Amino acid sequence: MTRSHGPRRGNLLTGLPLRLAEEQVDSLVEEHSRLRIERIVSTGQASAPDFWYDQPDDEFVVLLAGAARLRFQPGDISIDLVPGDWIEIPAHRRHRVEWTQADPPTVWLAIHSR
Repeated sequence: MTRSHGPRRGNLLTGLPLRLAEEQVDSLVEEHSRLRIERIVSTGQASAPDFWYDQPDDEFVVLLAGAARLRFQPGDISIDLVPGDWIEIPAHRRHRVEWTQADPPTVWLAIHSR
């Protein structure tokens, strides 16, 4: 990926969709498969009933708008998130999205690192 030497900028809370069939994932930064930063917009989505994420990367997530609940295994731990909350999810920690607020949309900033 070729990088411009000028600054890049944007606003994570503008251009939000009203309703989507699936989450919208916007890639903001990707660095040689070591670092990935995404804006994720959820409008009521949740993980499928028996689906669990088991990602190879560590993930640091900040909830910027809306609300959500994550569930983790082992231990069957549920965590409710509101704007300003963050959570660090170690690689291979099984987790799922139980629910997200639809209106206003739930906006996440996710940072994946190896």
